[in-house]
Amino acid sequence: MNDTVENKVEERRNFLKTGAVVAAATVAPGVLMYGVAHSRAPEEAASGNVRWGMLIDSSKCGDGCNDCVTACNTENGLSGETGPQDTQYIRKLDIKDLRNGRVHSLPMLCQHCENPPCVDVCPTGASMKRADGIVLVDRHICIGCRYCMMACPYKARSFVHEPLTDQNPEVPRGKGCVESCTFCVQRVDRDENPACVDACNSNGHMAMLFGDLNDPQSPVSLAMQTQPSTEVRADLRLNTGVRYQGI
Repeated sequence: MNDTVENKVEERRNFLKTGAVVAAATVAPGVLMYGVAHSRAPEEAASGNVRWGMLIDSSKCGDGCNDCVTACNTENGLSGETGPQDTQYIRKLDIKDLRNGRVHSLPMLCQHCENPPCVDVCPTGASMKRADGIVLVDRHICIGCRYCMMACPYKARSFVHEPLTDQNPEVPRGKGCVESCTFCVQRVDRDENPACVDACNSNGHMAMLFGDLNDPQSPVSLAMQTQPSTEVRADLRLNTGVRYQGI
């Protein structure tokens, strides 16, 4: 092969390499951003020594009670509507035991998994897990692809379809983004309980406990030591941060 032909071949190779990069940036910018997005610390203030979690006792969860849902909606500026296009951070489910006919009222929320599938499939890194185990969505880089919604086995994520007004400034939300329960991270960072937990306890139900799963002396850990708890879809081995008793 003479020098002229070799030069043309090399030029074509370089052109194809450049074209592939440009095409990738145009078609799927999230793919190129993935490594950068996942290399940053989600929240420097969060400590890996802590694993925030919740224990819900379904036997204490009152039939027809929506105190936790109402408190969540108020805290996060949600409408409270339950249509297919409305945002719900907590859904009350009725689960029936086919063996004895017993019905459990079960609050279903983001399970804050140790191995969250929503984070695995996110192309931009918008779905992320803090060092303390809280799973969040960074609305600045969420592109609304909704892959995380499809990946979540708990149907715990919602998509914002309409413009929003009268928001809680502590919990900014935005059209075109995915969102879900955050354990009321704004409150947790002030050493407060999530709004649902405080509402449940203040009304005397005491069905919800929140605390550090890594601390064997925390109330939530002690409660889990005295009575067996269950993960929903334990077969997926996600090591959820939300556990249930009484089911």
